[in-house]
Amino acid sequence: MSVTTIEVDRRQISRSRVHSESEVVLQDGEVRLRVEAFALTSNNITYGVFGDAMGYWNFFPGAPDAETPWGRIPVWGFAEVVETRVSDLPVGRRIYGFLPMSNQIIVKAGRLDERSFVDMSEHRAPMAAAYNRYVFTDQDPIYHPDREAQHMVLWPLFMTSFMVDDVLGQNVLESDPNSVASVVISSASSKTAIGSAHLLARRPGVSVVGLTSSKNADFVRSLDCFHRVVTYDMMSDLPSGTAADICAYVDVAGDSAVTWGVHEHYGDDLAYSLAVGGTHWDARARVPGRSLAGPKPQPFFAPTQIALRNKEWGRAGLDQRVSEAWNRFSEGTAPWLQVAPTSGPSGVEALFQELLAGRVDPSVGHICSMH
Repeated sequence: MSVTTIEVDRRQISRSRVHSESEVVLQDGEVRLRVEAFALTSNNITYGVFGDAMGYWNFFPGAPDAETPWGRIPVWGFAEVVETRVSDLPVGRRIYGFLPMSNQIIVKAGRLDERSFVDMSEHRAPMAAAYNRYVFTDQDPIYHPDREAQHMVLWPLFMTSFMVDDVLGQNVLESDPNSVASVVISSASSKTAIGSAHLLARRPGVSVVGLTSSKNADFVRSLDCFHRVVTYDMMSDLPSGTAADICAYVDVAGDSAVTWGVHEHYGDDLAYSLAVGGTHWDARARVPGRSLAGPKPQPFFAPTQIALRNKEWGRAGLDQRVSEAWNRFSEGTAPWLQVAPTSGPSGVEALFQELLAGRVDPSVGHICSMH
């Protein structure tokens, strides 16, 4: 059986290809996973945009090529053990975790316990532990068989959302519980933004403002987590900031022009600016001629905050907090999240190109299979 994978040019992620190669024989300690299904969202575009800066290309190295630096954008999904050279990891175990857009993957399983194992491959050793861990579905406290689609589409984004809310709480929102706070989130139709808004809106006194395109404005307004929706071409309609208020900005778009506009609007009244994503992947180089007003945007990397809370709360404490928040969120997604399947290498590659072009309905969760 051949291994079939979607690869992209690391220099220009809009250039993609379907690459096939022969299976290799397993070595001791290795496991072959059949990739059953994975979600494809704007979050995966962010992985490609920040592939070099954040090291996302290092998880699944592309096929060597003298002319083109091919890379493999990570996705989140389910896989099954179909061949094993690990005595305690039998064929048939299902896992959830970080995968390539492929029909199979070989991992070197280590640190095996009743709930999970870690890929100990040398090229992944320097990477964040949260991305190297594979969780057994039959031992995962957040796994529900009837919510596998939501799990693939929303769970990794929700973990990011949880940490965005946590970072804002830690650095801004909890400094004065009696203050009025406004949080502006760009790319408001993205799953990361929706999850963040859901959590932030539960905080007393916090007003969540969604920044989005005109074409997605009605969808964002239909959600129950944004108190106000403003389109990019009407940023002057953003609520005014005052010295008595706390105003924060969560940049999911990664569009320098949008960031500049928000900072210009609030100026010194902007208490905090958090750079989270890059859904506007083709707009990052558009830098206005003037310097940025207000605070310097702080880079956000979810695994860093996860590691911090894991140390402070313990693994069980972190899992409990996140699981409770996830269950509240996932139970309420049915009214707005539609699931659409895509199968086969050519279909998945075409969907990836549609996602890059911004032609994907934000209310649809795309579940892909390379088979």
